[in-house]
Parts: sequence; structure tokens; C-alpha cells
Amino acid sequence: MAELALAAPRIRPRLGRDEWLMGGGLLVLALYLAVTLLLPLALMLAKSAQDRDGAFVGLANFARYFGNPALSGTVGNSLWVSALATAITIALAFGYAYALNRSRIPFKGLFRLVAMLPLLAPSLLPAIALVYLFGNQGVLKGWLFGESIYGPIGIVIGSVFWTFPHALILISTALGTADARLYEASESLGASRWRTFTTVTLSGARYGLISALFVVFTLIITDFGVPKVVGGPFNMLATDIYKQVVGQQNFQMGAVVSLLLLLPAVLAFFVERWAQQRQISSLSSRAVPYQPKPRRSRDRLALVLVVTVAVMILGVFGMAAFASLAKLWPYDLSPSLRHYDFSATDGGSWASYGNSIRLGLYTAAFGSLVVFIGAYLVEKTRVAKPLRTATHLLALIPMAVPGMVLGLAYIFFFNAPGNPLNFLYGTMAMLVLATIAHFYTVGHLTALTALKQLDPEFESVSAALKAPFYRTFWRVTTPLCLPAVLDIALYFFINAMTTVSAVVFLYSPDTTLASVAVLNMDDAGDTAPAAAMAMLIVVTCAGVRLLHVGLSRELLNRTQVWRRR
Repeated sequence: MAELALAAPRIRPRLGRDEWLMGGGLLVLALYLAVTLLLPLALMLAKSAQDRDGAFVGLANFARYFGNPALSGTVGNSLWVSALATAITIALAFGYAYALNRSRIPFKGLFRLVAMLPLLAPSLLPAIALVYLFGNQGVLKGWLFGESIYGPIGIVIGSVFWTFPHALILISTALGTADARLYEASESLGASRWRTFTTVTLSGARYGLISALFVVFTLIITDFGVPKVVGGPFNMLATDIYKQVVGQQNFQMGAVVSLLLLLPAVLAFFVERWAQQRQISSLSSRAVPYQPKPRRSRDRLALVLVVTVAVMILGVFGMAAFASLAKLWPYDLSPSLRHYDFSATDGGSWASYGNSIRLGLYTAAFGSLVVFIGAYLVEKTRVAKPLRTATHLLALIPMAVPGMVLGLAYIFFFNAPGNPLNFLYGTMAMLVLATIAHFYTVGHLTALTALKQLDPEFESVSAALKAPFYRTFWRVTTPLCLPAVLDIALYFFINAMTTVSAVVFLYSPDTTLASVAVLNMDDAGDTAPAAAMAMLIVVTCAGVRLLHVGLSRELLNRTQVWRRR
């Protein structure tokens, strides 16, 4: 009987309509990601091995780049400036996160809110504010001991400002998962406070620190806004790409620099993913939440630190707002709205602001739809496992691709002769595609996290009742995951409003954006109108954030009543 059982053929379940539909949907998603990510990047790789006539030259472009000291020196500039700015950011963010999680300071909610404000602004805003603070006619120009803000000093300060909240989120999450039992054991064993800090606090948060370190390093080395405004003659890789493509129309050399910029981003991505997995695996189901005890000296130092950092953040925003309202800096500082009349400036207009609103709305709507349906197919499809794995990996690629690299790849792909998608080039649709592709990974992981929290029995009951999967998706899955969907939509909108690097190569005269207008106005010497446009972006993002809170509360009251039972 055993031999007969072993010899019996394996019975495969018959695939029903739902399985075929979900498998087909997964294939469409994989093709979408391939067209918006893989093919453009592959074509850019091919362009780096060609000359201007399209002939194959192998590694000659790389040899020419490293053979030019003025160009190859950019690599060293980018590495040491990014490393220095990352070290400062991590130190400040750790102290701030420690104060919020391990002290008894008052107004923690307010300080956390202030720390998140840089997320609402393009990276150009702190750079412009630094010009008014420490520039040749800045109010604090003497504070730099004769050094110029236009160079590595300005890049470091601006980079620390706009990457600070990213580091704070990661480190605060790591510190917030502490197990109180470890501190009780350390105290029982008579360990000193310093020994407890190094062996318990730092040890428990080390993977969060590693993750934050590589995320911040990637953001800084790939940023375009800060070095473009305050970099001066100090070249960075991101500005080198811009100069090669826009200044010299040398797309092949731009592709070479893009690939060089891609290497540290890819390395940082894999290290960050490893650190996240280790951080998660270190948690225990028996962990007891840590509640800090009052300690006067620690709490006073923590309060001084968070107040100092919060004042600096508010000072940068305040300087940008004041510069946008000052009538004629620095001679007539009376308030005026003249700088908000963008019709009198070069490179910016109210149409640019309107285009950014449209881009944000389109990206939020279509991005949320594509990401959530895609994550659902990746998580719930029970056929074509290799396709599921491949699609999930494709969805993770954008995290490791800098915005300028993706933008240049889109030029090569959508502007290529014979490409049937060429009609998208220079349109709002291509900007939407690029923005969704650039920020796809975070939305995908957010949706997957929400979907993994749902009981698989929903699908089992649906199948038993012979209800089609799309009805279950619409009537059950979507309402249950509505908080995550709203968060994804907000994430797409804010990033669409603030991004510069992903769209700086892709806009046309009819699709100029507010963030690009800030760059163009600053290039044209209209710094005050550039500050005004940057503040408009901040105010818009803040308003949408408040609208998101109100809308979320109303929708959740209607669809999430079951959570309060």
C-alpha cells in the first residue's frame, strides 16, 4: 500500500477564474514595473558604453571620466561631504530621539511635530534660507569666521537640515522598542548608567542606527537641491549629472556619472534592508515597554537639546518666510507680497504651482491605486510563485535608484526613436509615471504591512461562498486597509510636491513644476521669489497634511468602527 501511495500521481488543483485573473493582473504589474524601471535603467547602462554617435566604446567613457581630475575629484567630494553630514545628522537625530523616548521632557508631541517639518519642504528651501542667513548679505554672515556658505559648509548644513527627520523616524523607532526588563537587570547587577547606555541602549538600537546611517548617506549623496544652490564651485555627483546633461548636452557622460551615483545607493539599500530585518528579529513577544524615570540632570540636558534643534529648524523656515516677504533685501525689509507675483520673474509662474498641484493629485490617486492593488496581488496570488517573487523584487528597486538617475533613464527610454511610448515624452503623464516609480517602494512596503495584518480566513470564506476575489477586495480588504491607503496617498502627494531630482530632466515648458521653478528662479538671481515659491510648497503640503488628518478621522469613523468593539 505504501508503494502504491508513493507511486500515485500528484494531483494538482484546478485553477479557477480568480486564480487566472489574479495571475494575469500580477503579470500586468510586472510588465508595468519593467517598463517604468528596468527598461529605462538598462538603456541608460547601454548609453554609458556609447559615444555621442551611438557607437559602442565599452569602458572608454569611464576611463575619460576618471582621467579628468576636475571630474573624478567629484567622487571624493561627494563621499567625504556626505560622510560628514551623515555623522552630524545621526548624532543630532539620536540625541533628539533619545530625548523623546528616554526622558521626561514636556511637550514631546510639539517637538516631534517640529522635527517633521522639513519633510514638507523641498531640499532647495534650507539652501535658500542659508543664503539669507550666512550669504554675502546674510544676517549672520560673520558667524562662519570668514568662511563662505557656498561650498562644503553650506552643503553639510543644508543636508543635515532636510535629512534630520528621516534619521529621527528610524532611530526613534529603534529606541521605542526597548525592553524594560533589560534595564531592570542592569540596575540589579549594579551597572553604571554609562555601562547601561552602551551595553543596553546602544546595543538595542544598533541596527536602527545602521539603517538610519545608510539611508541618510544615500539621501545626501544623491541630493541635487542643496549642492545646486549653495555648492558654488564645489562639485558633487548629482550636480555633475546636471552639468553634463543640461550644460553640455553630454548624455553619455551623464549616464556614466549616474551609474557611479547608483553604486553607493545600491550598497546602502542592501545594508539598510539587512539592518531592518535584524532589528525586527531582535524583538521579543515578552518584551515590557520601557517607561523612563524622572532624572533632573538628564531631562534638563534633553530639553536643552530638543529646544536648540527645534529653534534651528523653525529659524530656517522663519528665515525663508521672512525673505519671501521682505520688499528688497537687505535695504527695505518692510513686508510685501511682491515676490509672490511670479509673472515678473524668470523661471517661475503660478502655472508651475498649479502643475505641481495636478502632479500631486494625479500621483496620489493613481499611485495609491497601482501600489495597493499591486501589493494585494503580490501578497494574495497563489499561483506563479516565481512571478510573485520577481514582481516583489522589482517593487524594491526604486528604493536604490536616485531620482536624477531615474530621470535621465527616462530621457533615454521615452525619447528613443521607435519607442511606441514616445508620445508620453514631455507630458504630465510621464511626470506622474516617474514620480510613482521613484517613490514606489515605500508605498509598496506600507501596503504589504497592512495586508499581512489581515486574517487569511477572509479569502477562505469568500472562496467558500463562491464570491469573486475582486468583490472581497473592494468590500472587505480595502475598507480594512483604508488607513494605510490614505497614508500612501499622502506620501505620494507630498513627495510629488517637493521632489526636484526625479523631474528636473523631464518637464517641458507646459509642465514646469513649483519645485523646478524654485531652482530656475534661483539660477536667474530671483532668490526672494524662489523662497516665496518654496514657502508655497510648504504651506500646501502642511494644508494637505491637515486635510488628511480630518479626512482620515471621518472615513475611519465610518469604516473602522469594528476596531473599537
